[in-house]
Amino acid sequence: MGKPTGFMEFPRRERGYVKPQERLRTWKEFLTPLADADLRVQAARCMDCGVPFCHTGCPVNNQIPDWNDLVYHDDWREALINLHSTNNFPEFTGRICPAPCEEACVLNINDTPVAIKTIECAIIDRGFAEGWVVPQLPDRKTGKRVAVVGSGPSGMACSQQLARAGHDVTLFDRQDRIGGLMRYGIPDFKFEKWQIDRRMEQMAAEGVTFRPGVHVGVDMPAQELLDGFDAVVLTGGSEVPRDLPLPGRELNGVHFAMDFLRQQNRRVAGLDVPADQAISAKGKHVVVIGGGDTGSDCIGTSNRHGAASVTQIEILPKPPERENKDLVWPYWPQKLRTSSSHEEGAERDWAIGSKAFLDDGKGNVRALKATRVEWKTGPDGRLAMADVPGSEMELKADLVLLAMGFVHPTHQGLLEQLGVKRDARGNVEADTERYRTSVDKVFAAGDMRRGQSLVVWAIREGRQAARAVDAFLMGTTELPR
Repeated sequence: MGKPTGFMEFPRRERGYVKPQERLRTWKEFLTPLADADLRVQAARCMDCGVPFCHTGCPVNNQIPDWNDLVYHDDWREALINLHSTNNFPEFTGRICPAPCEEACVLNINDTPVAIKTIECAIIDRGFAEGWVVPQLPDRKTGKRVAVVGSGPSGMACSQQLARAGHDVTLFDRQDRIGGLMRYGIPDFKFEKWQIDRRMEQMAAEGVTFRPGVHVGVDMPAQELLDGFDAVVLTGGSEVPRDLPLPGRELNGVHFAMDFLRQQNRRVAGLDVPADQAISAKGKHVVVIGGGDTGSDCIGTSNRHGAASVTQIEILPKPPERENKDLVWPYWPQKLRTSSSHEEGAERDWAIGSKAFLDDGKGNVRALKATRVEWKTGPDGRLAMADVPGSEMELKADLVLLAMGFVHPTHQGLLEQLGVKRDARGNVEADTERYRTSVDKVFAAGDMRRGQSLVVWAIREGRQAARAVDAFLMGTTELPR
């Protein structure tokens, strides 16, 4: 906790944003940090709540009251040590995590939770600025070799933990650069990629070998990993997007959201995007189908391209602006969430069902045919959707982006060659204690195991899988869960 009476004395305050008209001209992050003195005041708001429900909200089990108290007492270095004890990459979560910890904060009962995410990001940014973040070398090398396949936050966390335990770790990724969807997926205006490179330097010094541009199961047979390594960890993520197989799906201008977002990441990185494959929103009427974070990222990217208009639709009903705290706190609530990208300009509509993509006569999409839908509880207690009679409409669209989430990891190649058992949803089957798959010495963690989820869950699973692998290799482990 911070100051016992701080939550009664100080109002909640978060870091700010650069104004939309300014930030739309750049692909840089646009957060404006709080001053150290203001951060200490915000840390002082962490109350003596008895049961810190923020712990239940945080998947990596950050010791939030502890480092709030350390910040309040101006002990930033100890706060960083504490933060790193549970989270390998707080600069990632401090920028792109939706902060379930704040939803679980006791002060959120009054809609004024501690600014946990702001403080977390400030601690790690201060740590890098002061030179406190350095490689943590193992006391001894074990001689064991581990292959980690998939370099998103789960794979990175797993690799770093195993290297610190003394194992020789090789991290593979099919993309040309390390980072998974953090590298090619999350827009640079939310998360600049030099932060991945900075962590890679630390991990390389700790003994991690990076092998980008190697598509295991295509460029390299999966058997080669089984033959050459003592353990293999699958952290490739959930990459197969949910499609919308409607009439006109084949038209030019209808794309998966991630294809659109990856291209922009490559442009910002100075990499080539073939002209015949380029997807641009400039001057176009954009319709984004899907109301989640990926859809929000498409809005921000489209506006920076110079779209003529952006409309985001969601098939589910509009959620309430404020949840019923008595029913859902301290759990993650379904409520209306407005992102910084929404604030930059977009029309939003809910309970809209897509029916067809309409042709301009030249093979290009010109509009989305849609209808309003209503959701009713059926006799079996389940919600069922029905079209609202007479509500048919056409939404003008030169570019349609499908942002409806992901269904499961890619099965062709690596997973089929390994022959790992999959669950009913198509994910790699493994529990959360041993993280072992049905194939000897093969483990799985992150979205590839649990399905589409958050960066913070990926880091948690990567850390826990590393502990399981270390115990498998050595018979015991001192790595934390």
